[in-house]
Amino acid sequence: MDELKLNWFSELNSLWPGQCLSLKMEEVLFHERSKFQDVLVFKSQAYGNVLVLDGVIQCTERDEFSYQEMIAHLPLFSHPNPEKVLVIGGGDGGVVREVLKHECVKSVVHCEIDEVVIEVSKKYLLGMSQSMSDPRVTQLIGDGMKFMEKHKNEFDVIITDSSDPQGPAECLFEKPYYELMKAALREGGIISSQGECIWLHLNLICKLKKFCETLFPSVKYGYCTIPTYPSGQIGFMLCGKDDETDFTQPCRTISSDEVSSMNLRYYNADVHRAAFVLPQFAKAALDKNFAEVSKYVINNLSEDDD
Repeated sequence: MDELKLNWFSELNSLWPGQCLSLKMEEVLFHERSKFQDVLVFKSQAYGNVLVLDGVIQCTERDEFSYQEMIAHLPLFSHPNPEKVLVIGGGDGGVVREVLKHECVKSVVHCEIDEVVIEVSKKYLLGMSQSMSDPRVTQLIGDGMKFMEKHKNEFDVIITDSSDPQGPAECLFEKPYYELMKAALREGGIISSQGECIWLHLNLICKLKKFCETLFPSVKYGYCTIPTYPSGQIGFMLCGKDDETDFTQPCRTISSDEVSSMNLRYYNADVHRAAFVLPQFAKAALDKNFAEVSKYVINNLSEDDD
């Protein structure tokens, strides 16, 4: 790989042209091309073990908790009683780990298309992957879209922990995928999907929000900070089938003692509310029709994502 030079990994990708994050490597632990993508795991000097798919960092041991907690707990604490949860992607197991922290969750179906990601995570990312052996978890190796086609009106919460919109994950950012999720939800159900970065992909986020609003009565974009993702920020598209769902206010709150007992290092009720307070440029773009702001976005913040 061209990214591996002089013991440094550099995250070069056309999705964020002109910039990259570099991490100093101590050891390459695994490197192999699976049926779907290039899979790399290395030990870094500053961030522990790092999982990379097709040249893009997916998680590091040091900061993974911020993303995993927020993509899971924003929807779960917005639902009054999530009992059955579907996780699409997330082969490292971090999202499943967070979902299982909710005592009300009775079962989790975890559907990951790339078995190699699961196997390397079990070996090199134990802090995330150990949750996959929990008896409440049913793990399926396969296409999440095909699975949902056969499972309608079944889940309270669906979480899509996808990589960026290229390669095997590209279809997960399109309207037909969101239609499948909606059909797989029970009444009052909620979805949470990886929603990209406002500094890089505001065009894409606006498009996502626009078609989500044609499908769901409640739609919000929230975000968290994470140092090893491009521009240090990543977002989540939250959609609910109930028009009374208010994602900005958790409908179930926990005490500081419960935050500690659940081993939450990023999420709390205040962070939940703050996740939906956007910088003015992003708020203006998402509050308006996409056509009105696309020229501003293209010229000032990102490459065209068409």
